[in-house]
Amino acid sequence: MNGPAGAHPLQSWERHDTHMVHSPLVRLALVAILAGLVAGCAGRQTEIPSGTLNPDQFLMDQAEAAYADGDWLDAQAFYQQIVDNYPQSPLRTDARLGLANAYLGQGGAEALVLAAAEFRDFLQFFPTNPRADEAQFGLAMTHYEQMRAPERDQTETRAALTEFQALFDNYPQSGLMDEAQMFWREARDRLSESIYLVGYFYYNVQDWYPGAIARFEQVLEEDPDYTRRDAVYYYLAESLARTNRAEEAISYLERLLAEFDGSEHREDASQRLQELSIQ
Repeated sequence: MNGPAGAHPLQSWERHDTHMVHSPLVRLALVAILAGLVAGCAGRQTEIPSGTLNPDQFLMDQAEAAYADGDWLDAQAFYQQIVDNYPQSPLRTDARLGLANAYLGQGGAEALVLAAAEFRDFLQFFPTNPRADEAQFGLAMTHYEQMRAPERDQTETRAALTEFQALFDNYPQSGLMDEAQMFWREARDRLSESIYLVGYFYYNVQDWYPGAIARFEQVLEEDPDYTRRDAVYYYLAESLARTNRAEEAISYLERLLAEFDGSEHREDASQRLQELSIQ
């Protein structure tokens, strides 16, 4: 992924997350990042050779080389020079997206906040740019990279799903579609897993079957293609059977057996289906 971005990183962050900038820990992190931007270029030629006819192109070549090597701080510094010092350059738009992608490549909470701000700026100022789909994909990935385990808060997971959906809706011809759909599926599975685990807790720990049924049905309604829906089918069937709803339970056991040849629940589901069928 190559790319662009825009306003100075600190300005972008202050614009989107003002309350974070005033945190002492965040300020220290920013100081470290900016110090790294200066020190990181030590291994590359930072001075534009005298007589260079296209200094912006020189900087872009340096930035792209650093990006390709995964030298994120170097890449950020070179891209930022183009953005700051060459406002009329035809390379400036690509440099802005490159800056955002370099923050994304760097990873970590602080860099991902900066990346998200730069991607949003790009989409705001260049919504019809041929690389706008890449900015939308990058914005989704800033949230994807911050998704937490299914047992934890799923705010970032929901944000990732929202931004991937914006890519699907606004850029249906994007060459990033297949990759985006793969990440979307992983994010959707993460959210469905979090709901499923609540249902399983109600089923296995609290023996509160109405609560379990509600959560399992929520998963199937909101995400009918959930990768681990065989487990949902099985424990939903068990919960229904234990609340005297055997006919409904049978239908889910039959679905499990029809859709999942290799399910770990297949043997138990087959046995349970026989038991319920002769009642």
